[in-house]
Order: sequence, then structure tokens, then C-alpha cells
Amino acid sequence: MTPPPTPDGNHGAGPARKVTAQRVQAMPDPDMQSAGFRQARLARKTALIEDYVELIDDLLNDGQEARQVDIAARLGVSQPTVAKMLVRLEADGLVTRRPYRGIFLTDAGHDMAAQSRKRHHTVERFLRALGISDANARIDAEGMEHYVGAETLAAFSQALEAGLADFLVAARKKRSG
Repeated sequence: MTPPPTPDGNHGAGPARKVTAQRVQAMPDPDMQSAGFRQARLARKTALIEDYVELIDDLLNDGQEARQVDIAARLGVSQPTVAKMLVRLEADGLVTRRPYRGIFLTDAGHDMAAQSRKRHHTVERFLRALGISDANARIDAEGMEHYVGAETLAAFSQALEAGLADFLVAARKKRSG
């Protein structure tokens, strides 16, 4: 015996059927979908490298030496973890290390740090324009910066330059007042 229909017309098939019935878009083309997954895998692969390089650049720009112990403390990882990554960064031509000195970026490392910082800054500014608190915008941008594509970043920048932040502040005031 089939259960009677629920108010939404579902014959007791549970939430899975309801979600399927509400699906608005068809699945993307397989090539398009696989491109998205490839981009996400690449971002995951490079995110950690970019974080290390950007942090090393930040430490050096702050007038500090970029030392393994400082990198470990700021990333919240162990020193052996940092040591392994530094070997990889050196092999990739992004850093140089000098015994009893510190870690320095190569030109390629500086370029990567600058690109990563620019993406981070754009995403963080966009989130703040949306009304996200400074602390949460900084934290969220730290992860998002690696996954956002060039077209999306350009749109974020364009929206910011067009006055998105002012528009949203005015809209919030209008709603609350």
C-alpha cells in the first residue's frame, strides 16, 4: 500500500526524492564538470605551497628572518613538517636556504607570493564589502584565495571598483531604517 501524498506531493519517498524533484539545473556537461574538478585538485595541490611562500615573504617584508621555527608557529604545524616542505620549495626553485641564516625567496618565489597576496587581498576586500567582519573575512579569504578563478577575481575587482561596498552599506541602512 502506497502512503498518502504529503503536502508537497511526495508519496512518502523521503527527503532524497524531494531534493531530486527540486533540482533546478541539469548536471553539467562531463567535460565542464571534469574541468571544475581538475581546477579544484590543482588548487588543493598548490594552496599549501602558496601559503608557505606568502608567509615567508610576509616575514621577510616585516623585517624578520624567515626561520623554520617561525614558519611552524605561524602555520600551526611541526618543525619537521616545515622542514619537509622547505626541501620541496627549494627543489621547485621557490626558496633558497643558507645554513644558520634563514630562508629566502627566489624571483619565482617572490612572483608566486605577490600573485597569492593579490588574490587574497581581492577576496578579502570583496568579503568585507559583503559585510563580513574583518576577522572572518581574513580567515575565509585565506582558503578561498586558492580556489577562485581569474574570471571570478576580475568580477570581484570590477564590483569593488564600481562601489559594491558603498552600495551594500546603503542597502543595509535602507533595510534597517
